[in-house]
Amino acid sequence: MSRLRIYDDTRHDTPIAVHEDHDAIARALGAVGVRFERWEANQPIAPGASQDEVIAAYRTDIDRLMGENGYKAVDVISLKPDHPDRATFRQKFQNEHTHSEDEVRFFVAGAGQFTLHIKGKVYEVLCEKGDLIGVPDGTPHWFDMSESPYFVAIRLFTNTEGWVAAFTGEDIAERFPRMNPHPSASAVS
Repeated sequence: MSRLRIYDDTRHDTPIAVHEDHDAIARALGAVGVRFERWEANQPIAPGASQDEVIAAYRTDIDRLMGENGYKAVDVISLKPDHPDRATFRQKFQNEHTHSEDEVRFFVAGAGQFTLHIKGKVYEVLCEKGDLIGVPDGTPHWFDMSESPYFVAIRLFTNTEGWVAAFTGEDIAERFPRMNPHPSASAVS
């Protein structure tokens, strides 16, 4: 289940609000300029589908976002618990950073946790299958995929070079909860 926990950025132990209803999550994130949507595939996707097949299943929504926001590139990233570089990938994303473009991710399968640092608050967003998150450019954030990552995600970019981060040097990400393994990760062979 998708979830949003909101913390004061000086208190990592107790959230000041928790939302598990998708509409409530979308409203709370929308109030700080973050896009949160649900997408449905327009055709079935078989396990192990190719990047082209995954993109084709969501082409209508992808084209809508590309038209609205000028995204120029789209790809699919997939990570499973047995990936040999999973610890390196996890570490790469866990420190607070910003981008000069929106970070847009749609979760085709599995889950990931985006944590945003906005105006004295920390927004911890657990994204699961069917969730799209659009983090505006310049927003300090970090991403966790857990020690046993499992996700397939569509990424949209305005920069055709892909993911480029500017790390803030702040240690705030170390003080907030990390993502626990996603329940479906244990079912992946």
